[in-house]
Amino acid sequence: MSQGDLLRWLLEEGIADDLVVLVRWTVASEIDNLTVPISDMASVDTIDWERMLLAASMFARSDERPYQEAGLRIATAALTLDTPPKVKDAAAVVLDKLSNHRAIALALERNHLRPEWEKRLGVSLRLETTRRSLNNSVLLESTGQRLQVNGFQKKFWEGAANTLAWTSASAPTASGKTFLVIQWLIDKVRTTKSNIVVYLAPTRALVTEIEDSLAAMIKSLDLQGIDVTSLPLKERYEAAASAGSNLIFVFTQERLHLLANILEDTIHLDLLVVDEAHKIGDNQRGVVLQDAIERASRANPQMRVVFISPATQNPGELLDDAPEEVERIPIVSDVPTVLQNIVVAEQVPRKPKQWNLKLRRGSQEDNLGLLELSSTPSGVTKRVAFIAAAAGKRGGTLVYANGAAKAEEIAGLIGQFCPKPLEVDPELAALADLARKGVHRNYQLAPLVELGVAFHYGNMPSLIRVEIERLFKSGKIKFLVCTSTLIEGVNLACRTIVVRGPRKGVGKPMEPHDFWNLAGRAGRWGDEFQGNVICINPGDTDAWPGGVPERARYPIKRETDAVLADAGRVAEFLSTRLSVDTATLEDNSQLEQVSAYLLTTYLRLGSITSAPFAKRHLEDGLDQITEQLAVLGANIRIPNALAIRHPGVSAVGMQRLLDAFEAYPDDVEDLLLAPPQSADAYERLVLAMELVSTHLYPAFMPIKRIPLFVTIVLEWLHGYSLSTMIRKRIDYNRDYNITQTLPALIRETMELVEQIARFRAPKYLSAYVEVLNFYLKAIGRADLIDNELDLGVALEFGVSSRTLLSLMELGLSRMSAVALFEKIVRDDLDKAACIDWVRTRENQLENLELPTIILNEVRAKLLGTTIVQSQNLG
Repeated sequence: MSQGDLLRWLLEEGIADDLVVLVRWTVASEIDNLTVPISDMASVDTIDWERMLLAASMFARSDERPYQEAGLRIATAALTLDTPPKVKDAAAVVLDKLSNHRAIALALERNHLRPEWEKRLGVSLRLETTRRSLNNSVLLESTGQRLQVNGFQKKFWEGAANTLAWTSASAPTASGKTFLVIQWLIDKVRTTKSNIVVYLAPTRALVTEIEDSLAAMIKSLDLQGIDVTSLPLKERYEAAASAGSNLIFVFTQERLHLLANILEDTIHLDLLVVDEAHKIGDNQRGVVLQDAIERASRANPQMRVVFISPATQNPGELLDDAPEEVERIPIVSDVPTVLQNIVVAEQVPRKPKQWNLKLRRGSQEDNLGLLELSSTPSGVTKRVAFIAAAAGKRGGTLVYANGAAKAEEIAGLIGQFCPKPLEVDPELAALADLARKGVHRNYQLAPLVELGVAFHYGNMPSLIRVEIERLFKSGKIKFLVCTSTLIEGVNLACRTIVVRGPRKGVGKPMEPHDFWNLAGRAGRWGDEFQGNVICINPGDTDAWPGGVPERARYPIKRETDAVLADAGRVAEFLSTRLSVDTATLEDNSQLEQVSAYLLTTYLRLGSITSAPFAKRHLEDGLDQITEQLAVLGANIRIPNALAIRHPGVSAVGMQRLLDAFEAYPDDVEDLLLAPPQSADAYERLVLAMELVSTHLYPAFMPIKRIPLFVTIVLEWLHGYSLSTMIRKRIDYNRDYNITQTLPALIRETMELVEQIARFRAPKYLSAYVEVLNFYLKAIGRADLIDNELDLGVALEFGVSSRTLLSLMELGLSRMSAVALFEKIVRDDLDKAACIDWVRTRENQLENLELPTIILNEVRAKLLGTTIVQSQNLG
């Protein structure tokens, strides 16, 4: 019998029954209010641990996921269940063979394993453990220390050693990708000539998290001379480039384009790290990401690129566009570091308060027990909330909600199960105070937080969202209701996830790979041994059209490639682009985005057949598209350099906008935007949005909402706090007799800030300004051009004063920067002056009546200190 046959027999027959017993008991032990039928579950006392741990040791030698997972399950059970000390020591040996050092550390931390377990081993086992410790570690060249790693991390470190290669690494969620990449990045910055680095993250939430993680790690290693920022500032780039100092930018793809624009494409990056790289296939933003990578690579063909993605099928696909002379290194791992269990919940017939929970293993289901609810749920929302409140009572419970409004509703229901404490925890009280002062005094989050419950969605202010995540990780927030932000890269772990009919986008069932990315948040490596994903009503085909998804990996496919796969459709769209009604473009937004990319590629190269993507598509289809692009190109007078600066914005639309400027019947000065403080700023911005929506792209539709959009954009540029903007929205609704509930108004205001002020306005108004400047130069009125304010940067960060920008450049969140700026008279302070302003008032900062969390951030970022409360963070 071969080793493969032996392992297969062990897993499928030899220990199969005992393994089921262990898994059922370990899963059941993690769920609260579960009545386990003893008669239906064999006792753990019947387990032959010597036999099981021998099998686990054999499984640990395999590189295949099913065997490694089985070994991990046995070791986890041996550690967490009531077993003799020698069994727990043996389990630690198995984990060591699996290079799962963080699980061993967790077992020691939770007293499942007695300290100095290695010393209790025999001589040969101790020698073997020492050898594995050396093999499963990597050398930090910058410090000379060795770092313990798992199998994937070792492969990444060795594969990324080539300083001239493009690398694409993929591993399951919870395998320690982000931690290792940050550690590797800092090490490479210190030991190679990677002076200027960009770390690309898909969302602003992840940008904040990565920036903070980099800064914290640099501080913990006591490294000097590495600057980290998320602001695309020319001065910062040029200072680092001229001095040869180390600078790490943490950006979204849009911010990378902003910096390239500011630098007039003279940007020179030594290293580009693309996190969540599979999002190159996302609708609309995928093409912006691809364009950003290509733009940086064109500026420096020797630039090093590293792609990171979670559990993808084909990470090597991302290396396809690397320069010909560059080595391409794909790194794939499917090794589990922590366990995820799928638990299905179905109501007991005729008993709505009782729910059967079963463990799903492939096509099999094993009974776990009966979950008793505190109240009878009427309706879907209450089912989700009541089951979460019962099963996850001990905390560490995430609930997935299909939208921000639903998240608030579910959190409100769960909160009613949580007793009001005699004394609210100081950190929860501080977060509640921030929610009341930073959003609205009646914001639903505040009273819920005091009970240890919160909700979390993408449009929330970053400071509040980050504090929610921190307090959830520390265990002070026990229940957290999240939207799809959770699968957009936020590194948030939990013990239990409760979900019913998950959607990603309005009415769109979640794809299997997204579901398993979500499931990967349950049982984060080093925080938990395993996690449970409770799926409610799996037999309901309305909720689960395809049933609970089987484990799947992301299939990476660029958005451009997906669209180009139907070349005839693209060519047809291009053939009508000159005459199509602009208002209809929103219905074909993906085609518009990709066509804009194809057109700038054509204008830059004279053909798309020589572009990197051409080798992946049929020549006939590309020729058909090129023919239509040539027709469009012949009708465009906009310089290609201008079109390249605005990814996703069609040169055809910009030409139409230029035509509108040329045909404008009144004074050309009417077309100019005014500073947000100017009395005529409102009227000018209304006209600009109308012209953009009519000629460039229907970005601000319907037209009747433009006054609201303009109001939001101007308030954002003024540097108003979110609470002020919400208060003004309340007044606006009252003046115009608009009926809207406060929670809906708050959510809509947050969404308008994110989608209009921070996304559509910078994208399309920046193009408007540049086309207008081109026109003014053409008619000899360059004297009207005002370059004092970079509109893209101002809108991205919501600032129009030097002081506000300086405060954010020092690391303050916008919420903190605005709160502090309200206390400062001058609007022209640079970074040094801002620090000096705070330092001269250091002993009186409490008198400013800032929320505690904002005060903490001000002290930490501007004074390099923290008050006692924030020193004890979990």
